[in-house]
Amino acid sequence: MIFQDIKAQIKHIQSSDPASRSALEILLLYPSIHAVALYRLSHFLHIHHARFLARMISQFARFLTGIEIHPGATIGKGLFIDHGMGTVIGETAVIGDYVKLFHQVTLGGVNFTHGKRHPTVESNVEIGAGAKVLGNITIGQNAKIGANAVVLKDVPANATAVGIPARIVVPHKNEVLDCECAENCIHRKNQPLK
Repeated sequence: MIFQDIKAQIKHIQSSDPASRSALEILLLYPSIHAVALYRLSHFLHIHHARFLARMISQFARFLTGIEIHPGATIGKGLFIDHGMGTVIGETAVIGDYVKLFHQVTLGGVNFTHGKRHPTVESNVEIGAGAKVLGNITIGQNAKIGANAVVLKDVPANATAVGIPARIVVPHKNEVLDCECAENCIHRKNQPLK
């Protein structure tokens, strides 16, 4: 499983990062590869009830890469965390296949209750640098989250969310659908952004 995932990550990185030069460079020098490989080991231990050892490995990965992935998170194949430093993925987060996260992304919770409290990020999602995706929400397939956005509500598939708090922008139409501004706001449906 780990080796198949590393292969999927390398392919994903090669297809989406123009700075990558070779598979060997990616394998040796990209912190995303190391963080996810160590996550796979810690996740295996976590689901087999060796949770202290699992957390030790995840903390070692955090020290080594600057990427914190809780061993309880569920991550699909081909995850690419570009640059990675400061990225946090919470315990009940679920990430689909071929997701791309930039540095300082947080997939976090908004409360301390037991149960699902972190986001679900479906396949082929891209989340910009510094974005905070918080709570038990769903980011739909092929969605994009803008840099530094704070996402507190579901984002539908193929949509883009930007801002604080994040608003949904329809791709290629440059419209905002769920603005909470006053009645004459420029973000109202069918009016282009200025």
